[in-house]
Amino acid sequence: MTLPRIGLIGLGVISRFYLAALESAACARLVAVCDPDENRLAAAPAHVPRYRDHGELLRAADLDAVVVNVPNDLHYPVCRDALAAGRAVCVEKPLATRARDGHHLARLSRQSGTVLFTSFHRRYNREVDALRRRIASGAPIVSLTVRYEETIEEHAGLDGWYLDPERCGGGCVADNGPNAFDLVHLFLGDVRVTEATVHRDARGVDRQAQVLLTALSGGAAARVVLDWSRPGERKTVEVRLADGTVDRADMLAGHPEFKGSLWHEYVGVLRDFTAVLSGRRTNGPDGLAALELVAATYAHDRRRHRAGQEVRHP
Repeated sequence: MTLPRIGLIGLGVISRFYLAALESAACARLVAVCDPDENRLAAAPAHVPRYRDHGELLRAADLDAVVVNVPNDLHYPVCRDALAAGRAVCVEKPLATRARDGHHLARLSRQSGTVLFTSFHRRYNREVDALRRRIASGAPIVSLTVRYEETIEEHAGLDGWYLDPERCGGGCVADNGPNAFDLVHLFLGDVRVTEATVHRDARGVDRQAQVLLTALSGGAAARVVLDWSRPGERKTVEVRLADGTVDRADMLAGHPEFKGSLWHEYVGVLRDFTAVLSGRRTNGPDGLAALELVAATYAHDRRRHRAGQEVRHP
């Protein structure tokens, strides 16, 4: 079987997990890398061609697909150009920073028949998978809590754009929210936001948020807790079942190394993406669903603030 040829666009903090997955999973071949930073290019695998511009890569490299690992505000233009060039796309979450741009990418993908796949690495976490298997034949889920808490400065490394709301698309809601919302979707299916509270710092970056959601089928309740200022790190999923059972997955369990769980999670991302490319798995609009929940969270919080202002100033 011929392995799909993949180009990696963006060599930021997450690129090392993609590079390791491409090497260990043996489900695709890395044939090109791209980054405007010469130092990052110099540290890339020696055997692959290097490009400083994604347009040049799309024109010159002989490849089937690209992994888009650029800052959030560049997801839309890079994915748009790749789809227009007929290249399948695996893009880091979020799909885009604005819902309308995500919808445009989804339309381009449908019209061209080109794969658009969003990388939600936490759905491939071993502890999450074990929890899903444990509860699969049991009572229905009554409630679900996803916690996604960390100190963002530790995770961003040299990628300072995380703390620029324009480039990130917001703060913890825009960047960590999609992973958390995808986990809610994984357990409950389609959901809607019913309430949201977002706390921002002096620069306007949302650092904490709590989002309440309801499943469209069955009415189970979900709560997403996001925090970019927590010392250390906590990433968990807790379910409460109709029979009173409470079960939990700690996504970091067994991985004492900083970001250690990402090594196996990104192997899952690459294997799933290549399964979609080969037609062995269908691809859903998951990236768009998570992006719409991000937009709904910010909209609910704006309405809450307006209502509070009206109460204080009748």
